[in-house]
Amino acid sequence: MRILDRYILKSIITIFITCIFLFLFLYVVIDILSHLDDILKHKTHYMVLIQYYLWYLPIMFVQISPFACLLSTIYTFSKLNHNNEIIAMRASGLSIFYITKTALVFGAVVSLFVFLINGRLMPQAMNITQKIKIQMEEGIKKKPDKKHEAISNLSMYGLKNRLFFVNKYYLDTNTLEGITILEHDEEQNLTRKIVARKGVYEEGLWKFYNSITYNFDSNGQIIEEPLYLEEEIMTIPEGPKDFLAQRQRPESMTIAQLDTYIWKLSKSGATNVIRNLKIDLYQKFTSPFTSLIIILLGIPFSLMIHKRATGLSSIGISIMVGFLYYIIDAVFIAIGRGGAIPPFAAASLSHVIALTFSLIFINNLP
Repeated sequence: MRILDRYILKSIITIFITCIFLFLFLYVVIDILSHLDDILKHKTHYMVLIQYYLWYLPIMFVQISPFACLLSTIYTFSKLNHNNEIIAMRASGLSIFYITKTALVFGAVVSLFVFLINGRLMPQAMNITQKIKIQMEEGIKKKPDKKHEAISNLSMYGLKNRLFFVNKYYLDTNTLEGITILEHDEEQNLTRKIVARKGVYEEGLWKFYNSITYNFDSNGQIIEEPLYLEEEIMTIPEGPKDFLAQRQRPESMTIAQLDTYIWKLSKSGATNVIRNLKIDLYQKFTSPFTSLIIILLGIPFSLMIHKRATGLSSIGISIMVGFLYYIIDAVFIAIGRGGAIPPFAAASLSHVIALTFSLIFINNLP
């Protein structure tokens, strides 16, 4: 590695690490102070708090690393530009891309690291922190017994265009209570509704108790008399594991789990849900590259700073660039969830636009 590359890399890494530690410290302090009443009320042990924030570190790192990359890049190159070091480098025949290649490599490494955390550690961290948070809210004395643990208000899209609503699911007995099943045709018109007081999973089959079945015509009107059965064997392929998986949100699933879930839903006809889940899946691939893209976007702005207050200018421009970038990203995600653009475009268009404009700005630099 050349002396110039080491010189630039040292400044970027120093500021990046400083930003990460500063942001993590501020987040933890603010979060503790905002929940101090609950912590004292439930007498939460300090080891539980330490465990919670240790597992929350990967989540915070993924969220703040792009801004730390942006701030470290803008500060480093604006300082070099302020000291006329960029002019000296350009006078010696070095191009902008050659001067900034160290920052780009650093951004690529951070992006790869974020991708690995996002795909492997993030889902586990989110599940564990959620459990610890529930434990802290309920208090140690009210810690639920695993033998009687129940999940409330479950909803799930199943095969054959079925939509399940369950009031409670008891894990130890594989029992559902307050069951409502809505069946739809290919045009998402309601064709059948099944209501049951309870359902028990035994020997690979669901046995429903006190079930009532309603059939509907194409206009949504009930046809025939509702069918009441005290006991009924339901031929539905979804098992306890499928209902248990509904506790997980897309962000707490691994890429493989989310892809499998989308594949299962693809046979249910739940178009809107599938579209939203595909956006979440593609975001797991595109969002880690935010660090690299935002460094590229910050380079031309950093080379335009000529003020004395380099640090303050860097912070101001970082906030402005980061805010605009995330606004554009949020707009495209919202448009994608509305169905106006394909899911992959919704998850990647902000990156493409930012990359295009950054290359244009860099190319137009003197």
